[in-house]
Amino acid sequence: MKPTLQLKLSQQLRLTPQLQQSIRLLQLSTLELNQEIERIVQENPLLELCEDWNAPVAENSFEHPESSDSADFDSVPPEAVASEDQVAPEENFEPESEWSQENNFSHGTYEDDDHEAPQIPARPLSLREHLNFQICLSQISEREKSIISLLIDSLNEDGYLLQDLDELMEMLPAELGISLDDLQGALEYLQRLDPSGVGARNLQECLVLQLQALPDNVYRDPAIKVVQEYLEILAAHDFGQIKRLLACDDQSLRAIQKLIVNLNPKPGAQFNSQSERYIIPDVTVTKRNGIWGVNLNMAAIPRLNINHLYANILKQEHHSSRGLVSQLNEAKWLIKNIQQRSSTILKVAGAIVERQQQFFEHGEVAMRPLVLRDIAETLNLHESTVSRVTTHKFMYTPRGIFELKYFFGSHVSTDSGGACSATAIRALIKQLIQEENPRKPLSDNRISNILEQQGIVVARRTIAKYRESIQIPAANLRKSF
Repeated sequence: MKPTLQLKLSQQLRLTPQLQQSIRLLQLSTLELNQEIERIVQENPLLELCEDWNAPVAENSFEHPESSDSADFDSVPPEAVASEDQVAPEENFEPESEWSQENNFSHGTYEDDDHEAPQIPARPLSLREHLNFQICLSQISEREKSIISLLIDSLNEDGYLLQDLDELMEMLPAELGISLDDLQGALEYLQRLDPSGVGARNLQECLVLQLQALPDNVYRDPAIKVVQEYLEILAAHDFGQIKRLLACDDQSLRAIQKLIVNLNPKPGAQFNSQSERYIIPDVTVTKRNGIWGVNLNMAAIPRLNINHLYANILKQEHHSSRGLVSQLNEAKWLIKNIQQRSSTILKVAGAIVERQQQFFEHGEVAMRPLVLRDIAETLNLHESTVSRVTTHKFMYTPRGIFELKYFFGSHVSTDSGGACSATAIRALIKQLIQEENPRKPLSDNRISNILEQQGIVVARRTIAKYRESIQIPAANLRKSF
C-alpha cells in the first residue's frame, strides 16, 4: 500500500493546568489546603501570605431570601464566626492592573484586632513517664527500680503486661542475676502504682486490682468474687443466676454491679499521647428572622496577596524574566481558584441548609432525605463536584460541628408515599431505646412494629443494622433489674 498523508479533525477534552489546580484545591480539607498554600508560597516569590487581618473583602454570605437582620445564634465563638461579607468576585487579571496595596488580590479577613499567636500546650505525660516518676520517688533500691522499669517498658498502651514472666526472664542476660522471684516482686510493686489496675495480665486481674484499691465496704468483696468467678454471667446480664450464686437481693446486686461498671478496663488508655484532631469549620450556620442561613468562616480561608515589590518590578521592566511572569500568572490563578473554591463551598452549604431547615430546628429526627444529585441539580453542578465539596468540609451549627456529607443519606419509604431519612430513623431508634423500660428492653422486632405504627416501614434486620451503627447493644445486653 502506497503511503499517503491525510488531514483529520477531531475533538478532545483536555484539562488545563488551571482547571486541574481548581479541582485539586476543591477536594482538599482546610488543613490540607493551608499546607498546600504554604508549600506554594515558599516556591513562588510572587505570592505572600497577607498579614493584614483587616483587609477589605467583598460579599461572603449566603442566606435564605427571606432572612435578614441579626442572628439568633449568639454562641458561635469569634474564631469560628465568618464575617457578614461575601466571597469576592473574580478579579481583573489584566497586565495593566495596578499593583497597589489596596489591590483586590488579598483574600480573607479577620475581625479581631488583638489576635495573638496560639499557645502551644505542654505535651502530656505518657504512661511510662508517669510510672517511672513514681518509682523514682519510692524508697527502694536502684536494682529494684531497674527491674520495675523493665516491666514498665513491657506494658502495652492500655497498661497490660501481656508477656509472661517466664518468657521475659528467658530474654534477660544471665549475668544480670534476675530471678523469677525478683520479677514477681517487681510486678506486685508495679500493680500498686497509679493508675490502679496497671500491670494486670488480663481483664479479670485488672478489675480485681481496682476493686482492691477501693475503700473497704460491704459490697467490695462480693464484687471481687463476681469478677473472679462470674464475670461472663454478668456480661450476659443473667442477674437471676448471679443472685442465686451470691444469695443476695436486688439492692445488693445493683450496688455490686455499679461498683464493677464504674471500673476502668483500660487504665493506661488515658495516657495515650495521640494528638487530637482539630477541626476548623468552613462555614457557620446562623438563624435570622426565623430562617437558617450560612456564612463562610473567613478565618479558615488562606489570606494571599501578590508581592508588590516583584509586581512593580515586572510592571516597570518590559524585558522581565519569563520565569517571573509565569509565576505571576500562577499566583493570580491560585488566588482566583481559592476564591472559586470558597464560593462553591458556600453555594453547596447554602443549598444544604435550605433543604435541612427542620434539622436545625428539631434535630436528627427531622432530617430530610437528601442525595448528592439533589444539590447538583439545584446548583447546576456535577455530582462529582458536590462530592468533592462535601468531603472533609465542616459546618459549625448550634447543634455541633458536622461534615457536609452528614446531611446526605439513604431514605426509607413511608405508608403515605413519602420518604424518611436513614439519619432520622437512627435518631428515632436511639430515642425509643433511651425511653424504654430497662427491665424489659425493646427488641428489634418491637422497634420495627412501633415505627410501622408511625407510618415508617423498616425491616427488623434494618433496625439491627441501624442500631449497631450507633453502637447500641442488643436487647438482652441492655437488660437491667
